[in-house]
Amino acid sequence: MDSRRFPFVDSMAGALLDADAVIVGWTPAAEELLAYRAEQVCGRPVRELLADRDSWPDLLAGYRDGVPWSGETVVRDGRGERLEIVFRVLPMARPASGDDPAHYLALGAPAALVARWRQDHAFTRELFLQDRVGLAVFDEQLRLVRTNTHLLPYSGVPVDLSGHRLADFLRAEDAEAVERHLWDVLRTGSPLVRAEERVRTLDDPRGGVVMAISAFRMQADGGRVIGLTALFNDVTEPHRARIRLELLHRATAAVGGSLSVTGTGEELASVLVPGLADRVVVDIAEAVFSGEEPGPDRDGFLLLRRTSVGDDDGPAGPAPGSPVLARAELAGTAGVDPEAAAAGRGPGELTVPLRARGLPLGRITARRDPGRLGFEPADLDLLREIAGRASLALDNARRYTREHRAAVGLQRSLLPPAEARTAAVTTAGVYLPTDPATGVGGDWFDVIPLSSARVALVAGDVVGHGLQATATMGRLRTAVRTLADLDLDPDELLVHLDDLVSQLVVEADEPDGDEWRARTRVDPVGATCVYAVYDPVSGRCSIAAAGHPPPAVVRPDGGVEYVALNPGPPLGVNGLPFEVTEIEPPQGGLLALYTDGLIEGGDGDLDQGMAELGRRLTDVMAADRPLRDCVRQVVSGLPAHRLADDVTLLLARIHRVPESDTAVWSIPADPAAVGGVRESASRRLREWGLEDLVFTTELVLSELVTNAIRYAGGPVEVRLIRAERLTCEVSDPSATQPRMRRARLTDEGGRGLYLVAQLTTRWGSRYTRHGKTIWAEQDLPAA
Repeated sequence: MDSRRFPFVDSMAGALLDADAVIVGWTPAAEELLAYRAEQVCGRPVRELLADRDSWPDLLAGYRDGVPWSGETVVRDGRGERLEIVFRVLPMARPASGDDPAHYLALGAPAALVARWRQDHAFTRELFLQDRVGLAVFDEQLRLVRTNTHLLPYSGVPVDLSGHRLADFLRAEDAEAVERHLWDVLRTGSPLVRAEERVRTLDDPRGGVVMAISAFRMQADGGRVIGLTALFNDVTEPHRARIRLELLHRATAAVGGSLSVTGTGEELASVLVPGLADRVVVDIAEAVFSGEEPGPDRDGFLLLRRTSVGDDDGPAGPAPGSPVLARAELAGTAGVDPEAAAAGRGPGELTVPLRARGLPLGRITARRDPGRLGFEPADLDLLREIAGRASLALDNARRYTREHRAAVGLQRSLLPPAEARTAAVTTAGVYLPTDPATGVGGDWFDVIPLSSARVALVAGDVVGHGLQATATMGRLRTAVRTLADLDLDPDELLVHLDDLVSQLVVEADEPDGDEWRARTRVDPVGATCVYAVYDPVSGRCSIAAAGHPPPAVVRPDGGVEYVALNPGPPLGVNGLPFEVTEIEPPQGGLLALYTDGLIEGGDGDLDQGMAELGRRLTDVMAADRPLRDCVRQVVSGLPAHRLADDVTLLLARIHRVPESDTAVWSIPADPAAVGGVRESASRRLREWGLEDLVFTTELVLSELVTNAIRYAGGPVEVRLIRAERLTCEVSDPSATQPRMRRARLTDEGGRGLYLVAQLTTRWGSRYTRHGKTIWAEQDLPAA
């Protein structure tokens, strides 16, 4: 047999035979294998050990020829058991004298063990013949002993690696990373399975390859570590594909989670650097930021805004926010940037468009440094895919921006100015939505000038958030202003407002077959409101509330107390009457109206929230700051995260009209008294320095007093108020409302109220507890 079938000699049984095949020597391994001691077999023919002695002649082939031969046979050991062995007979050289007989060395091993040896040999041989998997044997000092092929599939690796360390031909950081894994295997004995590391040779300028490294420790008999075997598999392409897929997922998640145009651009740049490029510039069309549809100008240019710059070495070129002018076709096509190509930068820079629904939204410019491999087709495909998904996100952000601006504009248009000043109060208000991103809700405040220098202060809260609540708020605010123009008392105004909300509830519950309304139907309409009327002449304030928290009164010394209201139910609940509470707030003090979002804490304890609000109001009063700063200071302590509810706060600083700026006369129901009141009023106007208003005021008073005496009887009260305007009031006990009409040419009368309306800024009438009051206002002359 071929000697290559018997490659191993360790642990093999050995016997020394003479020329007649008699055993003359026996090894300890033979004793162990066949269970015969040397004295039991020495001197006996070897054929006596065979299980089938008739096979002996076949085994003698070549015995006399003096050449080695191999074979297989079955022996019976000292335990009487049959054992199949493979043997090898080696002739021994005769002594030089030639007198000694020939001797032979017979070696044997169990057939199963030899078969396993042959398999191991074949496996090792074939493993080292592989050219797709790098195989390396290291000694205990991590020096290369043997490799099957080049360890890396490109230049920079020595032909003969025997005795080399990895650092001899790999970059130091790469060699250190690989050896760190191998030292762990040597130290612990735990196999290494597919650890991925990037390796680059010292001579090759390219980006290297990614290797999956597996390794196991080798030990000699007795457990002594003699080195390790490592397998290196090039997984560069699968690794790049996985990295690209992960980058795509990260980019999709990043740009898909933002409805901000700027935020989308910034997230896009941060994801692409350094995963895909060393520098990324995102330019977005200027129109996108305002929610408009972008398009080129007459010359074919599209105005872009440099939104974000991602760079490992810091920003370069125009900073974010800088305007960039580009041709529309450049923002709409993918490929190599013409400027980059002209500068010779080649495939290290591409420009990819941002487009959605046919609209050019901007572009992404990505660049790799010269020391890095240029973009491959797969990289460009990835950038196009990311740009496509980012374009959808940008278009969503653009449309959201447009809708958000419209919603915020609607809500802001429904709210009064944050600051106002009248003769009665100086006010400052603030509104904070629950969701700052949408900026819309149903809370509101209002400051409504009334007749005779009075003012109405309002705070309300509509159930829910968003545009539906904003629209309801707008309807209620308009209704309050309309009802306030009728000079109704606070309780009467809330009764009418309650009726309106009840109608809105009925409308919301009525099916009308409108599919859109059915899809967008929200919770039933509900609201709370507090309405206060302050008269700076009397210094009295009348307040009524519908399910709303009570206003707070802050004295000039900083003391705070809440108005002891008996609030009625929320608007639209059951139509119960409302109760009016009258107070006299101190001059120079504050009246605070608010919604429950300001006093609702995380635990919902309203008493604790009202105590905290009182403390803040005391602090701002002690600080003696402008009212707008006071409002900001009160709400500045609210949590920066999402509020539990919308917050509205209206602060009103109380003013009084001095007694010297009012005049009151009571006259009997006698037409002859009209002349006297005209003279008294004219005298008072001259004392006030309002000579320019004397003539007009005499005509107005003559008409109003004469009508009161003629149609209402007496007594009649006349009052002049000098505040922001000059107000003339005539009060009588009649509840009949006057009407202005256009008199015909043949009529002798009917032109009085028409004349009053033409001579004054505005006029009107209001019911009182004892009748009615007709009033007319005139602008004061410029100082």
